[in-house]
Amino acid sequence: MRKEIIINSSGSERRIAILEDGRTAELFVETSGKDRNVGDIYLGKVAKVMPGIRAAFIDIGLEQDAFLHFSDIGSVEFYNAIFDEEEEKEGTSDKAHSESSGQNEHIENGDDTFFDFVGHKNLNDSHQNNRGEHAQVNLKKGQDILVQVIKEPVGKKGVRVRTGISLPGRYLVLIPFDGKVGVSRKLGNFRERRRLRRIVRAMLPPGFGAIIRTAAEGKTEAVLRQDLDGLVRTWKEIEKSVKTEKAPALIYKDLNTTSSVIRDLFQDTVQRVVVDDKKLYKEIRAYIQWVSADMLDRIELYRGDEPIFDKFGIEKDIHDLMSKKIRLKSGGYIIIERTEAMTVIDVNSGRYAAKKEQELNSLRTNLEAAREICRQLRLRDIGGLIVVDFIDMQDEKNDKKIYDEVKKEIQKDRAKITVLPLTEFSLMQITRQRVRQSVQLSFSEQCPMCGGSGLIQSKLFIFNQIDRWLRRFRRESKERRLELRVNPIIADFLSKGLISKILKLQFKYCVRIKLIADQTVSADEFRFYSKKQNKEVTDQYK
Repeated sequence: MRKEIIINSSGSERRIAILEDGRTAELFVETSGKDRNVGDIYLGKVAKVMPGIRAAFIDIGLEQDAFLHFSDIGSVEFYNAIFDEEEEKEGTSDKAHSESSGQNEHIENGDDTFFDFVGHKNLNDSHQNNRGEHAQVNLKKGQDILVQVIKEPVGKKGVRVRTGISLPGRYLVLIPFDGKVGVSRKLGNFRERRRLRRIVRAMLPPGFGAIIRTAAEGKTEAVLRQDLDGLVRTWKEIEKSVKTEKAPALIYKDLNTTSSVIRDLFQDTVQRVVVDDKKLYKEIRAYIQWVSADMLDRIELYRGDEPIFDKFGIEKDIHDLMSKKIRLKSGGYIIIERTEAMTVIDVNSGRYAAKKEQELNSLRTNLEAAREICRQLRLRDIGGLIVVDFIDMQDEKNDKKIYDEVKKEIQKDRAKITVLPLTEFSLMQITRQRVRQSVQLSFSEQCPMCGGSGLIQSKLFIFNQIDRWLRRFRRESKERRLELRVNPIIADFLSKGLISKILKLQFKYCVRIKLIADQTVSADEFRFYSKKQNKEVTDQYK
């Protein structure tokens, strides 16, 4: 598979696309005013503890309190899914953990006060000792706590955090308070895994753990030490900041989206990185020169006249992202609908097939749809619960083929995914790890007209509501002068015609109404103001 990273930079926006065999597989968008939160470390203050849902809300200085589930206290497991790394479960790892567990209190430039202040050591021990049971969590309102963001805010939900801190580098992930040394599951060579574990364990400061990333394969001890030293220096700065800052405060800001993509995804499997901005091109080259000079020749500056995303066919994919309907080559299509609870995907054949070929055509369309759905989940970065309604098929063996095809395609996805076989109604349930807001939502805003529902009340329905309001108003009030504010669309509907609807209402109820078109009023509401009282009276007569 040929992989490329294409970066488009403008004054207010950076877009990064990952191409696989010439097709857009992943898309990242970085806009001014919308900072990336994942990986940031905060000194927070416990705002609320809710044992009923086994969670706490942490004030970290953002608009909404962060969500801390009790299972994320003292845990770095979530990190593995984000960066596609896994703790290697071998006897040597357990031995290393037991050997270093007594050294956790003696981190260089650290002390017991720092541990007690953060509350991490005791919580982590509790978590480790209660793997099969609910850990005893001792959080109190007003307590200071060090947390790291693991999920971006989605909708009305704040960020999700954990207390297990991890600092990612190019080749290693440094894990304070944990003596384990893990290796990426993508490193399949046993000898190389053992070599890397031996090198990293020997150079780690007491009380620190690490995960060896895929990019570390074949790297020398000097290169790994350079990466580790930088991470340890960063951690020392975090320690100093924690002791001087007052909660809530941002202690450490992780790399921006562009830098993190280069750090995490620019590996040996990537043939080239193409950038259309000279300044950014120099920054990327400087970073790669420092961490992996042998890959410098893979970085290219795009000099063409045609926009870079047009040149590589990415702009069309972005345009399709905004559409609910995706057409398939077979003539069928899929519809992607997002709701508050889940994302629903419907597969349609699109063409009539003869009865004797219906099963075969349905299978072909479903297989093509399965591949495209897996691609769209990555491209749109759709997370949470996903339900797919495939075309009904009679043969159960064909259902198994669809399930196997989806399982094969999701192997390309870095996110953690669970897939269940098709039900008797041809429904497939999928859960996909959500780390950040979907790409589609980052390109869009909630509709001011419908509030995101996709529907607004009809003009005639609004007119009838106004009619009923005036009937109640005239029965209870002796006032005769009103001001009516409505959306311009409704104002146009009410004022059309020689004898307009608003004029008919004035004659019907013997009241003078001044009609005002107001852009701030949504299309499914109206506001009445009393001229005599000089205030809004809508709610009084509803």
